[in-house]
Amino acid sequence: MTSKPTGAAALCFLLISLAVIIAVAVIQIHKKRYVSPGLKHGVVLDAGSSRTTLYVYQWPAEKENNTGVVDQTLRCDVQGPGISSLGIDTNVDYQMWHSMADCINKSKDVIPPTLHNTTPIYLGATAGMRLLRSQNETAADVILLTVQRYLQSLPFDYKGASVITGQEEGIYAWITANYLMGNFLEKNLWNAWVRPHGAETSGALDLGGASTQIAFTPEWEDRGDSTLSVMLYGYEYHVYTHSFSCYGRDEAERRLLATLVQKTSSSAFTENPCFPQNYVTTLSAKSIFGSQCTAIYRTEDYNPNSRITFVGTGDPGLCRETVFSLFDFTSCHGKQQCSFDGVYLPEVIGKFVAFSGFYYTAEALGLSGSFSLDTFNSSTWSFCAQEWQTLKAKHSTMKEGYLRSYCFSANYIYNLLVHGYKFNSLTWPLISFQREVSKSSIAWSLGYMLNQTNMIPAEAGHFKLPMSSSVFAGLLFTFSSLAILSLLFLIISFVHACEFCGRSGILAL
Repeated sequence: MTSKPTGAAALCFLLISLAVIIAVAVIQIHKKRYVSPGLKHGVVLDAGSSRTTLYVYQWPAEKENNTGVVDQTLRCDVQGPGISSLGIDTNVDYQMWHSMADCINKSKDVIPPTLHNTTPIYLGATAGMRLLRSQNETAADVILLTVQRYLQSLPFDYKGASVITGQEEGIYAWITANYLMGNFLEKNLWNAWVRPHGAETSGALDLGGASTQIAFTPEWEDRGDSTLSVMLYGYEYHVYTHSFSCYGRDEAERRLLATLVQKTSSSAFTENPCFPQNYVTTLSAKSIFGSQCTAIYRTEDYNPNSRITFVGTGDPGLCRETVFSLFDFTSCHGKQQCSFDGVYLPEVIGKFVAFSGFYYTAEALGLSGSFSLDTFNSSTWSFCAQEWQTLKAKHSTMKEGYLRSYCFSANYIYNLLVHGYKFNSLTWPLISFQREVSKSSIAWSLGYMLNQTNMIPAEAGHFKLPMSSSVFAGLLFTFSSLAILSLLFLIISFVHACEFCGRSGILAL
């Protein structure tokens, strides 16, 4: 017969085993946590007309309605001119390639080494290469091939080097501006990404070196050639966008200088009302007339090596009037919705974000964010009226090439926005001049990366359990075995006890 202490011990083992089995099962089921598949990264090289900028972006491998929630983790400016200038000066080329290698190394540092071979890298060339391609397609192709070979030698997943269209540049900039302004997504109380209730999009104004872009959603939907459709976060947007080639800041000023040379009667020097008073500089004819945008101004006796001296007069009124002549407004006479050069433009409506050259010019005038048209005009007049030495003393850290040109830039922006896009004293304050939002630069490259994430497959997350499968199975097997053995022991003990009681009863009879 089994003793009572032994039976009690077996019962105790059984109860403990059952308790442990239940506890392990509860912990394994209810304490599991969701594990994100991690982050994906992407590298975009913005090959502009005046310089190249490298951006690194990251986003969760899972996506919101097929589009990644992207953050900028690195911006690196490549020293030297844009890639469209490659092959002109070997020393300048060396400087650019060396600086680009530095930026690539920085991108390697912010992306985990284990993810290098799965990180896509793209290069998008803009108006500088668009102009070169229209002028010399062979030269443009050679440059792209050189860049392509370099990018293919990197540890990243090379996806392509191409010249993007003006419309693409405009739509990507619009995507960037609205994404950073929170017009596509926002976090709710539960920290989940949702579409803002009643969200309205903002227009985008981009002023580059060789072209300028405008993009916005017009009040009335227009499905013409100037309207593009884009799908983001499960919603479709119809965006008007147009890119004006040769109307970028640098090319526009080049055209101004060319017209001034044409009008001058003296071969000794040419007066420039947009240069500061008493500022003198001598430029080569090639630097002015060598561009496709100024080729029409060349005379029959054009000599690219000749030198032209400009003397600044600092006359803001005459500067504004001269800049006005750079636009072809006559082709819009009699047309209701027309900007310049006969280009269709719906009525601008709502808020706009102005960045790149727009922002840098406003910053030079001591302005940023939103302000009135009167404030912009008074700041422009004050800046343009300053003598060169006074201006240099106030802006000692600014490069001469930029400082001398901000009077032109300000008057150019006025003519472009007021006479071209038809902003007025009521709608001008709806423009916000910004460089970045939440430490992310406003540039077409972010919109390009957001659009690309629509094409990059998402990864599924998984649940991480408190215990590994082997540990969980081991615990279940051990304590289930103990429970079974304890139960068998108790059953055997009970049967023996019954037999003993039966024999005891027979003997008693």
